[in-house]
Amino acid sequence: MLCLNLESTDPYFNLAAEEYLLKNKNDDFLILGTNDKSVIIGKHQVTHREVNTKYVTQNKIPVIRRISGGGTVFHDRGNLNFSFILNSEHGKQVDFSKYTIPVISFLFSLGVEAKFEGKNDLKVNGLKISGNAEHVFHNRVMHHGTLLFDTDLNLLGASIRKDQGNYSTRAVGSNPSSVMNLKSLLVNIEDIQELKTLMVRWFLENTPGSELLQLTGEDIDKIKDLANAKYGTWEWNYGYGPEYHFTNRFRYTGNECFCRLFVKDGIIWECEIKGSKELESAGKKLIGCRHMVKDVQDLLIMENILFQGFDIFNFF
Repeated sequence: MLCLNLESTDPYFNLAAEEYLLKNKNDDFLILGTNDKSVIIGKHQVTHREVNTKYVTQNKIPVIRRISGGGTVFHDRGNLNFSFILNSEHGKQVDFSKYTIPVISFLFSLGVEAKFEGKNDLKVNGLKISGNAEHVFHNRVMHHGTLLFDTDLNLLGASIRKDQGNYSTRAVGSNPSSVMNLKSLLVNIEDIQELKTLMVRWFLENTPGSELLQLTGEDIDKIKDLANAKYGTWEWNYGYGPEYHFTNRFRYTGNECFCRLFVKDGIIWECEIKGSKELESAGKKLIGCRHMVKDVQDLLIMENILFQGFDIFNFF
């Protein structure tokens, strides 16, 4: 197994690195890294339903779709991300319990007794410390997960949408769990970098034939190209998700208003607004608009709606 200790904290690059190594190499890999603040959604999720759009927009927190399924997770530099990319027998690639065993063993070596619970979580004393997801590509599987060490749990909670009742969709939903950081249990480990160093060392010592890997300049260039062409695009992060209906009730200029949007491929295909002639007229022009804050905002500015106290996030 080749162990890659990613120096980058760019979530776009790091997600692209996983896909690049999965699809363009034949070796087995362990990848460890940390990301700057970001919300990472599953491949089959509706972005706006999973994230607190108002909060991530106002705080400029990027939202990025990964190629694996599962639910939404929050990343920051207090969270250690691990990825196993392995060759596997066809039909036996998906096995969450199997691929979390070495992570559980590593944590046990540090005195932490973690357990695999539910479909894809690692928990300590009933609290989630790790969410996991998988993606199969031919005879290869990528299993990746998180380890909460010193993540900003307030920021995590604020970034992920709690009430999803305004959204109706067949998309995969998340299963929120109570979480905890490992730092309170690993008092002798100073920071995430020390934890990452210990994890690399443990795998090198306990996995026969393992060695450190350095990406080549060519690898880095191709990963950057993939990050720019895919992971940095609206088409992938917002437009790719399943279709959905959004409904909401709100007050505008003293009136009770109602809106219903039908969104497919990230585009508003239907828009119904009641309770305000101004909003009803503007809503007709939203058809064909991307369901994105700036796009909707720009149109409503042209219609003089925002100058009358309308909250743009009524549509999200």
